[in-house]
Amino acid sequence: MEIVLPIDLRRAPAARSRKFGILIGSLVIMFAVLSAFVAARWGPLIDLDQATAQRAYDVTTGRDSFIGLLDVVAVWLGPIALRAVLLLCALVAAVRRELRMALWLFVVVVLENVVAPLSKLVLDRPRPVWESPIAAVGQFSYPSGHAAAAGMLVAALTLLTIVHTGKGFVRRLLIALWVVLAVLIGLDRIFLGVHFISDVVGGVLLGVLVTVAAWVAVMWNAVSETTKLVSATGTGSKRVAVILNPIKVLDIAVFRSRVRLAAEAAGWDEPLWYETTVDDPGATMAHSALGEGVDLVIVAGGDGTVRVVCNELARTGVSAGIVPLGTGNLLARNLAIPLHMGDAIGTAFGGQDRAIDIVSLQVDDRPATAFTVMAGLGFDAAIMTGTADQLKARMGWLAYVVSAMRQLRYPATKVTVSVDGAPFVRHRARTVLIGNVGFLQGGIPLLPDALLDDGVVDVVVIAPARTAGWLRVIVRVLSRRRHTDERLDRMTGRTVVVRADKPTAMQLDGDPIGEGRQLRAEIQPGVLLVRVPH
Repeated sequence: MEIVLPIDLRRAPAARSRKFGILIGSLVIMFAVLSAFVAARWGPLIDLDQATAQRAYDVTTGRDSFIGLLDVVAVWLGPIALRAVLLLCALVAAVRRELRMALWLFVVVVLENVVAPLSKLVLDRPRPVWESPIAAVGQFSYPSGHAAAAGMLVAALTLLTIVHTGKGFVRRLLIALWVVLAVLIGLDRIFLGVHFISDVVGGVLLGVLVTVAAWVAVMWNAVSETTKLVSATGTGSKRVAVILNPIKVLDIAVFRSRVRLAAEAAGWDEPLWYETTVDDPGATMAHSALGEGVDLVIVAGGDGTVRVVCNELARTGVSAGIVPLGTGNLLARNLAIPLHMGDAIGTAFGGQDRAIDIVSLQVDDRPATAFTVMAGLGFDAAIMTGTADQLKARMGWLAYVVSAMRQLRYPATKVTVSVDGAPFVRHRARTVLIGNVGFLQGGIPLLPDALLDDGVVDVVVIAPARTAGWLRVIVRVLSRRRHTDERLDRMTGRTVVVRADKPTAMQLDGDPIGEGRQLRAEIQPGVLLVRVPH
């Protein structure tokens, strides 16, 4: 049985597979036809090449500054540099244990490095000839090696962008940036007078073709392997519930279909379905699911929904499968749970259980609650409060960056902090964070020693002297320096109490919770089971 998991490029259903076949076929035909016209010296194409080359040469000749800029682009965005970028991406993927992704990137670089020069030798087309050449370049002209590398890069980065970002403004912006980069490289070759326009178009087609073909060849087996993994974990009749935040899903019917197919392939019963509401972000739904005797609860939503449901699942022995659909998705990121819907569904059914800590929290005299990621007061809470939902929907986690810039002048607050019953220590802080995870959006290591299963809670007190002091704090955080002082102080313990001298903005797992004066946090070690990748 074929399992249809995501509509993304790594787990594509048959319809998406056909689209890739059509894309590859179209690229092959376009490159073959263009190459045939070049080899036959087809009149209209030659006339177009000569005319555009002459116009570009006339624009460039005599403009030394422009030529210097073109030379810089040719060197820094040349094939060697672009291949190095993809090899670096492959290294990062390997470090993150995305071995198939790393293999694909490596294969792409090797293939492009072989196929482009061979194509030049086969077609044996001379470069444009000028009385006073702008740049001296040897070898043959078609296809352009720079353009082939650019096509390879734009296709690879586009696929990586689709895999690692959700639909929306950020994805569109990045893809547009990669396309502009490829166009810039192509124009550079034409204005330097070393290639015809058909050389550039042929090079881009070849680079894209190699990249997409390698993707299909290397990555497509992941579909069958995921199906085997999911099927292998099914042990007969098991009950699963899905708690869904409906505003986070574009097409609920499609989402339900994917989950049903995955459940069937894994040997689970028909899922029980629950949807959160504005007034109830998941607590009642989790209670109902537990009352039905389920073995697995899949929670699909942002960090807030995940927090509420996981709080109810703690100490029950029922595993939580997380499908991250929010802006931050910090718990998923810190557990290496895939951010794409289909991959996350596959992990929920085919992953392994990991016991993690949660943190119980008391704010002033309010009812006790718990969190999985972090709580805080001051600047970070102001960021969350000032980030509009519409902006998050358009920009993703970059919306928090915009809000942070607006809040840089957020005033310091006098606080006292006590860890494990020790005497309170005074601070004048811009923000205090109590964390159960180490990394924020973008991989920022705010609490680099924090682990989800270390049995302690981590605290950071950040107190830059002035607005400009934030730059020094950022450098220290990104460099993971362990040194602490009055500007950036880190502590760990099983219980933490933070008191502010006045009502201060607070947040819980990224959700604003109003103002308060005291936070009391206590670690609850190993009480929650979460499905994570093998």
